[in-house]
Amino acid sequence: MVENMQRQDVLDCLAALANETRLDIMRFLVPHGTTGAPAGQIAQQIAVSASRLSFHLNVLEQAGLVSPERKGRMVFYSARPARLGGTIGYLLSDCCGDDPGVRSCCLNVMTHRAVTPQAKPFNLPLEE
Repeated sequence: MVENMQRQDVLDCLAALANETRLDIMRFLVPHGTTGAPAGQIAQQIAVSASRLSFHLNVLEQAGLVSPERKGRMVFYSARPARLGGTIGYLLSDCCGDDPGVRSCCLNVMTHRAVTPQAKPFNLPLEE
């Protein structure tokens, strides 16, 4: 399911993602699905302090991109794929006017990623 996004929602999500640490957090959480990961594991994998992680998770939560869930003494965070999909959908549909060339380019990238699912682990730089 994809959320129906308004312009301000998309701006909030894009602003939250426009940070290297937060982008790394999302790249780490998305493959964990709805199960998510405990904050301590995220901090270890992303190599940030607990206080720095808390700050960045709060920004992502305020944008609606992650959800926390307390399980005993630990807090698990999971990505909200509907919100992320809504942001991407807004860019493709509303901004690009359903341009077939843009969609074709994106589908080629998604198809390639599906064939090589871990082509770029979360902690490696994205190709430019």
